[in-house]
Amino acid sequence: NPKLTTKSKNPIRLGNAVFIRTVTHHYTGRIVELANDTLVLEDAAWIADDGRFSQALTSGILNEIEPFPCPIALGRGAIMDVTDCPHELPRAVK
Repeated sequence: NPKLTTKSKNPIRLGNAVFIRTVTHHYTGRIVELANDTLVLEDAAWIADDGRFSQALTSGILNEIEPFPCPIALGRGAIMDVTDCPHELPRAVK
C-alpha cells in the first residue's frame, strides 16, 4: 500500500494563490477568507481572456487581465473549479 499523506490537496485554503473559473468569469487571487457561501480574494484580477487554458495554467501567461484595486468576494455557488496558481499573481492591466 502506498503511504497515505495527511496534507490536503484541496486548493481552497487560506493564503493560497488560485485560478478560479466561475459559470461566467475567470479570476486569479490569493484566498484570505473562507465563509460558507463565499471566498474572499486579495490581489485579485478578472481574467477576460486566458488564451489556451492549459498553456495559461502551465506558463502563467494570460491574454487579458483586469486587476481589482481591493479584495473581492466570490459566491461559492458560482464556482466551477479552483486550481493552484504557482505563478506570480497578475497585477497589471493587459
